[in-house]
Amino acid sequence: QVRFVESGGGLVQPGGSLRLSCSASGLTLGDYAIGWFRQAPGREREGVSCLSASDGSVYYADSVKGRFTVSKDNAKSTVYLQMNSLKPGDTALYYCAANLMRRRCQPGAPQHEYAYWGQGTQVTVST
Repeated sequence: QVRFVESGGGLVQPGGSLRLSCSASGLTLGDYAIGWFRQAPGREREGVSCLSASDGSVYYADSVKGRFTVSKDNAKSTVYLQMNSLKPGDTALYYCAANLMRRRCQPGAPQHEYAYWGQGTQVTVST
């Protein structure tokens, strides 16, 4: 059974940092593009980043470019999202998921291509 579990969220002050983890079981991370998404209250879920399985390239949304960094530890079957210089606008429930149709990320790829959504981890940026 495939399962993704997100962790590492919490409450942080503006300008602070958090590292989120996305632990996968039941599949090989290297076989799928892995996306990070977030959903703030009252807003639609949006893509944050995507790690390609084909060449390791990473796509970032403009809103997080230069502040967020994705990495992967194949031995631990875990993908990380390092978030620096956090802003109140980053407050959201963060999810990871696997793209079953692509090994290379495509900006704007529809979310229905993704599966195995975890339960999410809450990030709150506030004073």
